[in-house]
Amino acid sequence: MSLDQNPTYIAPDDWRAYSGVLSRRVFAFLIDYAIVLLLCIPAAVIVFFLGVITLGLGFFLYPALFVIVAVLYFGVTLGGASQATPGMRAMGIAMARMDGRRIDFLLATVHIVLFWVINSVLTPLILLAGLFTERSRLVHDFLLGTVIVRTR
Repeated sequence: MSLDQNPTYIAPDDWRAYSGVLSRRVFAFLIDYAIVLLLCIPAAVIVFFLGVITLGLGFFLYPALFVIVAVLYFGVTLGGASQATPGMRAMGIAMARMDGRRIDFLLATVHIVLFWVINSVLTPLILLAGLFTERSRLVHDFLLGTVIVRTR
């Protein structure tokens, strides 16, 4: 029995840890982006008051507001103790590193930025890579040495 309530997830060799991960990732993505959209509402109010205080300079944050909120959301949640976003926790998955170390804020933000860049080039076809790779890993998972595992 471990005293640590949030253990580091290690990439197991058992195939059952990766069964159904790809479909769970898609649903976790939908949940997480709904949360990000909801978080953009209070962030927009904050930017409005920041724009008033800075005599209009703060309003330049509006075009990048979604990106800022999303990067902070994924960085804090994936880089947190559970190594999963709320959507991932709801779907019973978590992110793990192949070398067994914890996911930190920097790796989590690079992971989401690479996802956006690769997704903008390859569109949703990046999900096809998960159908043909071991452990259902996507391209950005290979580049960063991460894997998504089932927690339940």
